[in-house]
Amino acid sequence: MARTLSLLGIHLCALLLMVTRQVVAQEGILHVTGDQTNHPSKDYCILYNPSWTPLAESLDNASLYKLENLTSTTLCKQSDVPSGGFKGTAVMVMNGTCNVLEKGRIAQLSGAKLLLLVSKNGIITPTDNKTIYKDVTIPVAAIRYGDVVNMQKTLGDNVKVTLYSPAEKMFDYSMLVIFLIAVFTVTLGGYWSGVGELEDLRTPTTGADGEARKRKDDNVTFTPLTVVVFVAVCCAMILLLYFFYKWLVYVIIAVFCLASAMSLFNCLAAIISKVPFGQCRVTCFNKTAEVRLLFLAAACLALAIVWVVFRNEDRWAWILQDILGIAFCLNFIKTLRMPNFKACVILLVLLLLYDVFFVFITPFFTKSGESIMVEVAAGPSGKGDGTVVEVPAEHSTTREKLPVVIRVPRLEYSALTLCGMPFSLLGFGDIIVPGLLIAYCRRFEVRLTSSCSYYISCAIAYAVGMVLTFVVLALTKMGQPALLYLVPFTLITSSVIAWRRREMKIFWTGGSYEVMEHLESAVNEENAEDSTKYSEVP
Repeated sequence: MARTLSLLGIHLCALLLMVTRQVVAQEGILHVTGDQTNHPSKDYCILYNPSWTPLAESLDNASLYKLENLTSTTLCKQSDVPSGGFKGTAVMVMNGTCNVLEKGRIAQLSGAKLLLLVSKNGIITPTDNKTIYKDVTIPVAAIRYGDVVNMQKTLGDNVKVTLYSPAEKMFDYSMLVIFLIAVFTVTLGGYWSGVGELEDLRTPTTGADGEARKRKDDNVTFTPLTVVVFVAVCCAMILLLYFFYKWLVYVIIAVFCLASAMSLFNCLAAIISKVPFGQCRVTCFNKTAEVRLLFLAAACLALAIVWVVFRNEDRWAWILQDILGIAFCLNFIKTLRMPNFKACVILLVLLLLYDVFFVFITPFFTKSGESIMVEVAAGPSGKGDGTVVEVPAEHSTTREKLPVVIRVPRLEYSALTLCGMPFSLLGFGDIIVPGLLIAYCRRFEVRLTSSCSYYISCAIAYAVGMVLTFVVLALTKMGQPALLYLVPFTLITSSVIAWRRREMKIFWTGGSYEVMEHLESAVNEENAEDSTKYSEVP
C-alpha cells in the first residue's frame, strides 16, 4: 500500500503539469552593414513579438537605417532622447527599468524607425500589454549584449541595420519524428497495459503469490470522483506555478527526475526479466533483490542525474529528456488504470476544457495579456530573475523550462539557427491523456476476450488527430493545444465502435472489469478474515 501511494504521489505531481506547453519565441535576424569600402555585413539573432509589428520576410524587402547606440540609457523618459531627436534612425538602448512598449512609444515619438533592446541577462522575448500601447507601430526586438560587443569590434560604430524574419517551411522532418514517437508510445503503452491485465486474469490473487499481489498493488485505478478532484488540483497547481514559478520549477525538475528514473527502471525491468541470466540475489536489510536489477536501478538513476546536470545543453541533452519522457509516459499509461469509459470521458473532457481555458480565456485576466499557460510554459517574464541560467558552451542564456515535453531539433536548418537550435515540441499530456483511453480499450478487450477493434481503431484515431494538429500548426504557424483535436477523435471513434458492436452499456460502465474488481476485493477480504481466525486457533 505504501508503495502504491508513493508511486501515485510522484505520478500525480508530474501529471499536474503535463498539459502545459513550451512556447518558442519568434526569432528574427538583425542584418548589420558596415561603412568600410567593401561594405562588410553580418547577421545576429533577435527575438521579437510578431503580434505587435510583423517583420519583412526577406532582406530585399527590408529597409536599412543608421544605428544610434544609446546603450548608456534605458530610454524610460523623454529626457533620455538627444536634443535633435532620432530622425529616422534605428535606436539601441538597454532593457529594464520601465515597460518595453513605453520605450517604443518614446522612440517612435522622437522619430525612430525601430528599437533594439539590449540585455546582459540573456535574450528575452519582448512582452507587454499591447492594448495600452496601441499607437506603437515601430518594430521592437531584443538582442544579446555579447552580439552588440561583437558588432562593435567587427564592424565599428558607424553601421546600418535592418530587421527581417525569414518564413519557416511549413513542414519539418522533426514533426514526423515526434509523430512516430507519440504514436509508438500510446500504442505500446496500451498494449503493455493489456498484457498486464491478461497476467492479472491468469494469476490467482487469493493465494500466497507475492509477485502477483505486488504487481496489482503497483496499479492505480481512477474513479470518476478522483478524476474531478485531480483536475481541480491541476488548476490549483498551474496557478501556483504562475505566481511562484521561480521556486516551483526546480521542484518539478526534481520530481520529473525521480519519476522518470523509476519509470525507465520499470520499462527496462520488464525486458530484463525475460532474459535468463544474472538472476543471482543479494540480501540487505532483510530485503532480497537480483543483482541485475540493482545495476539497472543505478544506471537509470545515473541517466536521470546526468540529464539534470546538463538539461540546458541543447546539442544532446534533448536525447536524454526524450528517453526519460517516453519511459515516463509508457509507465504512466500502464500503471494508471481507468475503470470505465465514463471515467475516460470525464478525464479527457475536463482536461480539454482546462487546456482551452488556460490558453484562450486567461489572457483576458492577466496584466500582460498573455495566457497563464504560455506564461508558465515559457517562464513568467516578470518573475524570472532566478530562472535564467548560462548554457554550457553557448554565448546565450536560457530560462529554466518545465521538463514536460518531447523535444526534437528541427532537421532543416536556416539562418534562424543564429538564435540556437530550434525544436519541435509535444507535451506529455498529449501522449498520456489519450493513451489512458487507448489502454482502457485494450484492457476492455482482454476482459471480454474479443478482437482488437477498440484498441486499433482508437490508436488510428489518435494518429489522425496528431496529423490534423500538425496541419493546423503549419497553416496557422501558432502553437496548438493538441488535445483540442485528439480528444474528439479518440472519444468519438471509441463510442462508434462500442455502438456498432452493441457493447456501449458495458463499455460505459466497465462491464466485467468493474465486476471482477469488486469480486477480487471481496474474496481477498474474506480470505484475510479466514486466515485471522485460523491463526487464533491454539
